[in-house]
Amino acid sequence: MTQLANNDLALVARLRDRDEQAFASVVDAYTPAMLRVARNYVATQELAEDVVQETWIGVVKGIGNFEGRCSLRSWIFTVLINTAKTRGQRERRDEQNRREIYGGRTVDPARFSPAGERWAGHWRDDAQPQPFPDTPETSALAAELMALARSELDKLPERQRAVVTLRDLVGMESQEVCELLELTPANQRVLLHRGRSAIRDALENYVTGVQ
Repeated sequence: MTQLANNDLALVARLRDRDEQAFASVVDAYTPAMLRVARNYVATQELAEDVVQETWIGVVKGIGNFEGRCSLRSWIFTVLINTAKTRGQRERRDEQNRREIYGGRTVDPARFSPAGERWAGHWRDDAQPQPFPDTPETSALAAELMALARSELDKLPERQRAVVTLRDLVGMESQEVCELLELTPANQRVLLHRGRSAIRDALENYVTGVQ
């Protein structure tokens, strides 16, 4: 059985005691990412909000049965995903999953050092993403890029969007994501790579256009 961190143990105890402040802090911390994950399984934002609300009700009712075999966060997102699957459509057929995993954009391989070189697979010096210059305008540009990144995230295929959301917004480790989404480690890596690449591609094209 997984040993819970001390802060998780304390939080679980407070939730079991119906501590409203503890519950509010967890809701505030996880709800934005939960909405994005739920949206992968249901047709509208309104349904995603219903799923999240139903999930929190389930968390309150089920916290007494939480056995600590995973982190509290993983347990909450497991409840969320199971609820969303029940409310939403069934998972796509295997062929559609295959197209989603292997389709889509990626970074041009020419931007990486080829096999046989010392740093094979790493960015070439003349092709790696460039940092923003430190100017007063960069804060405004950063806000524009954040909005663009979220817009591009919403355009990703469902499973790519779910993986990128859980890894990059929620901060889950790859093993947690594989367990939650029932993915193999290889498929999780491919989905994450293609999702990140599509977003990075859009951001680089945008920056190139404004420079």
